[in-house]
Amino acid sequence: MLDTSPTRSTNGQPEGRRPHAVVIGSGFGGLAAAVRLGAKGYRVTVLEKLDAPGGRAYVHRQDGFTFDAGPTIVTAPFLFEELWKLCGRKMSDDVTLVPVAPFYRIRFQDGSHFDYSGDADAMRAEIARFSPEDVGGYDAYMKASEEIFKVGFEQLGDVPFSKWTDMAKIAPEMLRLSSYRSVYGLVSKFFRDPRLRVVFSFHPLLIGGNPFTASSIYCLIAFLERRWGVHFALGGTGRLVDGLVKLIEGQGGQVHCNREVREIVVADGAARGVRLASGETIAADVVVSNADSAWTYRHLLPTSARSRWSNKRIARARYSMSLFVWYFGTRRTYDDAPHHTILLGPRYRELLTDIFERKILADDFSLYLHRPTATDPSLAPDGCDAFYVLSPVPHLQSGTDWSVTAENYRRAIARELEKTMLPDLENQIVTSRMLTPQDFQDRLSSFRGAAFGLEPILTQSAWFRPHNKSEDVANLYLVGAGTHPGAGLPGVLSSARVLDALVPDVQHSAIPDWVAT
Repeated sequence: MLDTSPTRSTNGQPEGRRPHAVVIGSGFGGLAAAVRLGAKGYRVTVLEKLDAPGGRAYVHRQDGFTFDAGPTIVTAPFLFEELWKLCGRKMSDDVTLVPVAPFYRIRFQDGSHFDYSGDADAMRAEIARFSPEDVGGYDAYMKASEEIFKVGFEQLGDVPFSKWTDMAKIAPEMLRLSSYRSVYGLVSKFFRDPRLRVVFSFHPLLIGGNPFTASSIYCLIAFLERRWGVHFALGGTGRLVDGLVKLIEGQGGQVHCNREVREIVVADGAARGVRLASGETIAADVVVSNADSAWTYRHLLPTSARSRWSNKRIARARYSMSLFVWYFGTRRTYDDAPHHTILLGPRYRELLTDIFERKILADDFSLYLHRPTATDPSLAPDGCDAFYVLSPVPHLQSGTDWSVTAENYRRAIARELEKTMLPDLENQIVTSRMLTPQDFQDRLSSFRGAAFGLEPILTQSAWFRPHNKSEDVANLYLVGAGTHPGAGLPGVLSSARVLDALVPDVQHSAIPDWVAT
C-alpha cells in the first residue's frame, strides 16, 4: 500500500492535495529538477541512496582534506544562477565562483605543454609556438564552434525531443554544420599540426566521448568555454550541492539520504510512486529519475512497463568509458602544478581505441590531474596539497577485476606522476582513496560502470537518447547524463531545464483520484 498521507508545509499547515514529485537521486540533474519542480508548485521529495547528497558530485572528507568526487569544472554558470533566481535568491550569496586560468595545461609526453585558455591572443601565441601556420585556423575553428554552439546549445540544449519529427526538423541544420563528422575530423579541417589536433579535440572526453567517434556537435564546448570561462567553486563543488539542497528545503521540499529506491511503482501505465529498499512505499504524482537512464529502465521499472527501452535495446546500446580515480593528499605543496592538467601518454588514437572499441585496460594511459588547492588552499591542511587524478578506462565489459587490479594501477599512475610533475610523490602522500569502474556500478548505479551513461555519438543524441519524458511510462521523467542533452554540468542542468516544457505547472495539474487526502 502506498503511503499517501498528507504532509505539512514549512508553515506547519497540511499540504493536502498539493501534487507530489519524487526525485530519484541527488546529482546535479536531480537537484536542479527538484528546484524547478518546486518553483512550479510541487511538493518535492528527493531520495538519495548514499549517505550525503551529490551523486557523482559527492564530497569525501578525510584527514583534513576535502576531495570533490567528480565534477570540478564549472562552465555556463548562468544555469546555476537561474536556479537561485527561481527561489528569489542570488547564487553569489551562497557560492563563490572564481575563474581558473589557464583553463587547462595540456602536457605532451615529451614534456612540452600548451596552456589552453579563453584569451584569444594568448591562444594564438600558444599555437604559434607549436605551428605558426595554424594560427589562422584557430580563428576559423572558433567561428565554426560558435555556429555549432548557437544551434546545439542555445537552440536545442533545453528543447525536448519527444517525436522523431523533432529530429527531422533539425536535420538540414545538422548537415550544414557537418555533424556527421567526428570532433577530431572537424578539428583536422582547421589544424595541421598533430599536437594541435589533440589540443582542440580532447573535449568529448570530459563528457565520456571518444573524439574520433563523437559527433562534431560537441565542438560547441570550445566556444562555450570561451564565452563563459571555466570556474571553480571556492570550498569545492560540494558547495554548489549544499546550496541547491538549501534551495529545495527553502521551497518546502525535502532531501533524504540513505533512502535507496528499488522500484518505480507503475499502475495503469503511469508512475505512481516508488518503493524503497526498506520496503517503504512513497506515493507521487510525478517521478523524476536522476539515476542512470539504462539503470532506470533495466532495474527500476518492471519488465511489463517497458517497450521502447527493453533489456535487449539497453544491452545493444553503446556506453561511455569509465574512470579510475585516485584521490590523494600530500604533506608538501607542488606549486608548479596548475589547477587542471591533462597529461597525454605516448598514444592518443590507439589508446582511445583500446578503451572504447577493444575494451581492454592498456599498460599506458593519459591522465587528468586536478589540484584544487592551486585555487583554494583551504581544501587541505596548511602546507599540504589536495589532488585527484583520473584515468579514462574501459567500462566493465572489459572484464577487469578491479579488486585485484586497482592498487597496481594506482602505483603505475603514481610512478608516471613522479616522473612528470610530482617528484617524490609516494613519499609525500598522507591520505589516499580510489574509485573504480566497479564503484561506478555498485555505488553510483551506473550500468556497466560507465561513468557518463550512453556514449555521445550522433546515433545516440537528441531524439535517439532516452527521452526526458519517458516513452514507456506516463508521469515518469528523466534527467542527468543518460538523457538529452547529455553529460557534463551544462548538459545535466539543461536536462532539468527541459522539464519546464514537459511537466505541467501545479495550477494546471489535475489531481488524480487515487491520491488520498
